[in-house]
Amino acid sequence: MTTTTDTAATAEAGRDFIRDIVQADLDSGRHKTVVTRFPPEPNGYLHIGHAKSIGLNFGIAKDFGGRCNLRFDDTNPTKEEQEYIDSIQADVRWLGYDWGDNLFYASDYFERLYEWAEGLIKAGLAYVDDQSQEEIRLARGTLTEPGKNSPFRDRTVEENLDLFRRMKAGEFPNGARVLRAKIDMAAGNINLRDPVLYRILHAHHPRTGDTWKIYPSYDYAHGQSDAIEGVTHSICTLEFEDHRPLYEWLLDKLPVPSHPHQYEFARLNLTSTLLSKRVLTRLVQDGHVAGWNDPRMPTIAGLKRRGVPPAAVREFIKRIGIAKANSIVDVGMLEFCIREELNRTALRRMAVLRPLKVVIENYPEGQVEELEAINHPDDPSAGTRKIAFGRELYIEQDDFMENPPKKFFRLSPGTEVRLRYAYFIKCREVIKNAAGEIVELRC
Repeated sequence: MTTTTDTAATAEAGRDFIRDIVQADLDSGRHKTVVTRFPPEPNGYLHIGHAKSIGLNFGIAKDFGGRCNLRFDDTNPTKEEQEYIDSIQADVRWLGYDWGDNLFYASDYFERLYEWAEGLIKAGLAYVDDQSQEEIRLARGTLTEPGKNSPFRDRTVEENLDLFRRMKAGEFPNGARVLRAKIDMAAGNINLRDPVLYRILHAHHPRTGDTWKIYPSYDYAHGQSDAIEGVTHSICTLEFEDHRPLYEWLLDKLPVPSHPHQYEFARLNLTSTLLSKRVLTRLVQDGHVAGWNDPRMPTIAGLKRRGVPPAAVREFIKRIGIAKANSIVDVGMLEFCIREELNRTALRRMAVLRPLKVVIENYPEGQVEELEAINHPDDPSAGTRKIAFGRELYIEQDDFMENPPKKFFRLSPGTEVRLRYAYFIKCREVIKNAAGEIVELRC
């Protein structure tokens, strides 16, 4: 059994304001176990920005002996595909995190969310609106002007229930009606001005097929899914801070089994890097890249294909930390973490990209001997390997210069250098082709 003292010591290495909150909640007895969640939308591949959220949610669960759920926010079937669901799971695993048996989908709760929506209607807290999306947007008002009540806001409970059930049955086309919460069209927070809870969508869902004709909004599904799963700390990026009052309003009005609290942190902004899923989707769809895992893409799949070790990404997330204020991280920090990890773990190999032939004239023809080379200069446990040495070898063109400047310590006519793991050689003749290009060295 993990004690509060144990978890405090474990988490101490990576303190941040959210971990401080979690520790305080455990110390006060507000929560006995920490439950977090990573809730991606399966409408694209994860990118390096998502790695920050993954590391935070799974990291907190690990540090404090709790659990982290992987929950897909699959509430928009027009953009969701099984490919994205599979890729997200693969990326989270590649980063080194495991959700165990705690894999969930918002679609797991569609029936219960619908029942709760009917409960809001019966309580006079939701109504069916026939206005178009544009009419609703125009009537919401601005930051300085209140919104205007919908002409359908005062429908009776019976009429709203009838229309909502007919929406569920698929009687109406897309966009014909929505279900809205009845809160306050003059609220200072625009998110409380009768937000949309359900919209009509005649689309095939990757998991529920054609069962549902209406789908919950993110704001409606998200908090209730947290509550159903017993999430204690619902951690979001800063753009959801203004949505927190709606998150809490819904939890207060619905018969949810628990009451999680939402906390916000600054998302990752990286110099010289596109981290907009919408833009990355365009790059893929318009054929500017070879796919989501193109090595030029900042996706986790792209980083993996580029050869980036997952430990480097984890170290990068640890170094940049968790803050409340937005900032921009230099991409050089990521590159440094990658180099540092590769330098520590990568076995050494030699390769020639622009070969220049070398003939060792006083070495017997046909003879080959094996020399021993170390696999890692700083890690004796990495062992050694055998490399072949013979009369004909190849070196890099840049390692030879016919008329070298001072302090040129590589091979040149008349000089002696040592081949790595092998012998000293001296260049005595340079052979060129008809174009005057150096094609062979006699040593």
